Parts: sequence; C-alpha cells; structure tokens
Amino acid sequence: MSFMKLINRFESFDYDGYFKTVTKTDIQKSLNRDILEPYDLLNLLSEPAQEFLEEMAQKAQQLTRQYFGRTIGIYAPMYISDYCSNHCTYCGFNCATQFKRTKLSLSEIEQESKAISDLGIRHILILTGEAPAKTPMSYLEDAIGILKKYFSSIAIEIFPMDEDQYRILKNAGADSLTVYQETYDQDLYKKVHLKGKKTDYKYRLLTPERGAAAGFRAVNIGPLFGLGDPSPEAFLTGLHAKYLEQEFPDVEVSLSLPRMRQATGAIKPKNILSDSRFVQFMLAWRLFMPRAGINISTRESADFRDKIIHLGVTRYSAGSKTDVGGYSLESNDATVQFDITDTRNVAQTIEMIKQKGYQPVFKDWEIF
Repeated sequence: MSFMKLINRFESFDYDGYFKTVTKTDIQKSLNRDILEPYDLLNLLSEPAQEFLEEMAQKAQQLTRQYFGRTIGIYAPMYISDYCSNHCTYCGFNCATQFKRTKLSLSEIEQESKAISDLGIRHILILTGEAPAKTPMSYLEDAIGILKKYFSSIAIEIFPMDEDQYRILKNAGADSLTVYQETYDQDLYKKVHLKGKKTDYKYRLLTPERGAAAGFRAVNIGPLFGLGDPSPEAFLTGLHAKYLEQEFPDVEVSLSLPRMRQATGAIKPKNILSDSRFVQFMLAWRLFMPRAGINISTRESADFRDKIIHLGVTRYSAGSKTDVGGYSLESNDATVQFDITDTRNVAQTIEMIKQKGYQPVFKDWEIF
C-alpha cells in the first residue's frame, strides 16, 4: 500500500467538525498515552490543545533527550542552479518569473564547496530548481563527486525522480533526500501548480517512498505553511512521516516546518502560522513520532530559533545562503528562493547552541 491510499481516506474528512468536538479530556488522554494514534495527533493539533502547551513541551523535551540527547545537528544549504520548468505560484524560482538564471559550473561548485567546508560544515544540502534539462543526471553525478571531497553527508533537494535514478545518485555518494509536498490538499495543489512535472500530485507524494526504496539513509518531508489550512496540513504531514517510519524502518525520517515568505513575483501567504501554533505543531509531531528528526531553517528569526531549541529540535541550518553561488561568488543581481531571517554566521549559531546547553554536531555520518 502506498501513502496515496492512506491519504485518500482523509480527502473528505471534516476537520473543522472534528476539531469542534475535541474536549480537554480528549487532549489529556492523548497526552497520557505512550504510543499515539492518528486521532491523538488530531487532538494535539486542535485549538483547545493550546492550553496544554507547557505539558506538551515537557513531554516533548523528555522524549527528545531520550532519543537524541542534548545534541543539535548542523547543516547548510548550497544552491547550484535556479533554472526551473515549473510554474508554482508561491515560488520566486518559477518559470514565469523573469530574472537572470544561474547554474554553477563544476569549478564553481568546487569553489562553493571549499568556502562552505572552511566554515566547519560537514553536512550539506544541495538544491536546484526543477529543470532536468538544465541539471541532468551527468551534471548531478559530477557535482556529487566534487562534494564528496568536502562533506561527510550529502543531501539533495532537487526535482523528483524515479527510483532507479535515485539509486544512481545514491551510488554516486548522496545519502539523504529532502522533498516537500508543499500542500496535501489535492484541490489546492492543482491551483498553485500551474505548469511542469510538479503538477502531478501523486508522483510528488510518492517521491519519499521511491527515495527510501532506492537506499537513501534519510528522508526529510514537510508542508509549506502558508498555502493550505495549517492544522490539516500538519496532520497529514505527520501521517506521512509515520507511514515512512513504518514502511522503511531502516530510514531516518525527519520533518521541517517551513513558513511561506513573500517571494518575487509570487502570491502572498494565505494562512499565516503564528509562533504559538508553530510550536504546537512541532510538539505534537514529537509526541506522535519520538524518533523523528525536526529541522528548523534560517527562515525563522534568531530569537525564535533560540527559544525553541529545547522543544524537540534536532537540526539547525547555519550561515545559510539561498542564492546560487551565495557563499563564494559575488553577484549584485542574484535572486534568492526565500529571504533569510536568522542572518547569524556559523560561529555565532554554534555559540548560541552551546550557551543553551546543547552540543553542536557537525558530523555524524561518513561516506564510504
């Protein structure tokens, strides 16, 4: 059974109706359980559960330390191309936006790799726009070959591929896959994806399964909060992660909570996720999936990232640049995919983590 069959069961689910029936007793019962079921996750995502944030936080902290200790993994993103053949209405890289597109040469990838490695980063996430003709398999293999010289772990966030294609990149040296569904609402998905391969909801939804089957050791998923109704999005993301954990027990599953930012030529966020709801969702995910990683990027402010480090986070990006060649190549007309909010450099981020009583981990994986 693929996750598509599971998600179809909730396609016509009355979320508003269910949330109106949730009582404080229901929430307390869910909090008291050691192993949570899907309806427990719904209870913890409900508005009334806001009154239980302190109790949720205490349990989330205990579970996180049980499974991860007092450690925070460190990684950085590296954009190698911003060409894209999709028209996603919320993204500044979409094919309808007019700007000077950039693709790094192999020598420029080497230059960027060295610049990032010199900062101490050993886990890298490489990103491209979704334009296979511009970044073909041969280019990606060559890029990974260069990255292996500088980094112990290479994650990819590129256009979705078939399982056999992912296996080629895995054999080349990539070990992790990040792919966001953006929205699990099938009707909304059609409205915000107007052109390109990304219009295929099912193909994108099953991408993490193909990556896991291909042998990636880690898979990271998440919605883009700002498109659909936040609570159902958080619920279906949680179900997706739990499904991947159960179907691929040897794969590390993690979640991200990116909040939509206004991008050049893109629509404005429709459903704003408040800080308190952000924290609630993160805590609910931790209680539902104690072993899952939770990644917080520099989309979030320095002050906010400082405050939530105790609440279940396992990985932080540091010193991030979201334009192609942003670490070593100077460009006055570069376009970023989204604006960075936490602008601290790697050293400053590491110092904050230490001051909070946590150990920053630069390397916990080695490519053989």
